[in-house]
Amino acid sequence: MPRSTLQDLTRNDWTLIESKAKRISLKLGQEIIKEGARVDHLYILRCGSASVELEGTVARAVIATLSSGDVCGEMAFLGDSTATAAVVAKDEVEVDEIWADDLRELVAVFPGFGVRFYRSLAVLLAQRLRETSKELLREMTNKR
Repeated sequence: MPRSTLQDLTRNDWTLIESKAKRISLKLGQEIIKEGARVDHLYILRCGSASVELEGTVARAVIATLSSGDVCGEMAFLGDSTATAAVVAKDEVEVDEIWADDLRELVAVFPGFGVRFYRSLAVLLAQRLRETSKELLREMTNKR
């Protein structure tokens, strides 16, 4: 497994995840996640890079870049909802696609896995919120 943003997971946890994962290859420009679509999977980038994009009034805005080991679809997974942004392959990309229901089943069967998995997602989202807050402050300061 490449470097991962799900840092609390053990080797055995990764074995569980990989047993449920389906490897998908995407080409430049293909969407991993479509903005506004219902998301029933969590995705882990195995190789390549992708951008997180929001549809604007004139064009899409890139709000983050993902690379090997990064996770996407986590906000929709946690909220059991639709994607708030698109995730687009920026080159040849391989992702592991895991059904949300399969992950929830692993959590139910292996409580220790659940604790580590959800803690990893919480840490990931906190890091992303800090980065977004810094960027927002930078943008607000530059407009004065």
